Amino acid sequence: MSETNEHQPTHHVPRAHHAFDVKMEDGATIHVRQHGIPGAPRIVLSHGNGLAIDGYFPFWGPLRERYEVIVFDFRNHGHNPLHTADGHTWGNFIADMDAVWHAINRELGAKPAAGLFHSLSGVTAAMHALKYGRRFDALVLFDPPFYPRQGHPMQYLQHDDKESLASRAARRPERYKDPMELAKQFAKRFKRWVPEAYELMARATLHHDRASGDWILACPREYEAQVFSSAANPQLWPQMAHCPVPVKLVCGDPALEDVMAPALIGRAMAEELGLPYEAIAGTSHFLQIERPAECIRAVESFLAPLGLAAPVTL
Repeated sequence: MSETNEHQPTHHVPRAHHAFDVKMEDGATIHVRQHGIPGAPRIVLSHGNGLAIDGYFPFWGPLRERYEVIVFDFRNHGHNPLHTADGHTWGNFIADMDAVWHAINRELGAKPAAGLFHSLSGVTAAMHALKYGRRFDALVLFDPPFYPRQGHPMQYLQHDDKESLASRAARRPERYKDPMELAKQFAKRFKRWVPEAYELMARATLHHDRASGDWILACPREYEAQVFSSAANPQLWPQMAHCPVPVKLVCGDPALEDVMAPALIGRAMAEELGLPYEAIAGTSHFLQIERPAECIRAVESFLAPLGLAAPVTL
């Protein structure tokens, strides 16, 4: 992100050890960054719809001390240049993830890797595994908004939720005079985030427009709304019973009074399919930036028996 506005950031993501661009078949570009310890166990992370991975730094920042941490934003998000609206599709998200996986192994060397993916990237990772087979050696999916299988009583709940989110996304302000305006909006709406996440997510999801001096959404609101509206694949739920990759669902607290649909869906899907599952008490859909330490423990309890966790330093 450019930091050319007059107010210097209080919170920022450190410079990567190594970074490279991956060009997709249709011309879209995805910027990939390597943090942490290159020789350590590898984890790869991405984000939810309309967001950006730098906003999750309270979660993945501490992991740099023991892991090789690879982060990337989805096309038309975060660090990536804007590409066409026609290319902003689930099919391309899946193909992009495969291209990024291959590029990481070419650029940084092939070795086992776990994928830690939230929401949009979590659903994409599931579809990616079902289409391409075992690329990642394990997947931890944070509050993925799977569309319930045909006939499931929760299908109406997810349908209404995705349409509400699409409508809200389409009405988002497109530009701000300063990233802190968006940070204050986040702070007003999402009370559970750790304090530094508001500014981090605001700066991660905005680009500075030199011509106007404004800060504009990196992912246009129409793109974000389209992803919410098109997230309706009832076949994915039953297919996950045959996922070729070990997968754990780590979800928001289904007992919260203001619980969102993905937390309820994650619990129901895990129970029906017998998938490893853990709910993080007191968290919403943004659990990684609400209780990062608890989320890290949930990840490592799954990765350790698979031989993919780093040793814990005392």
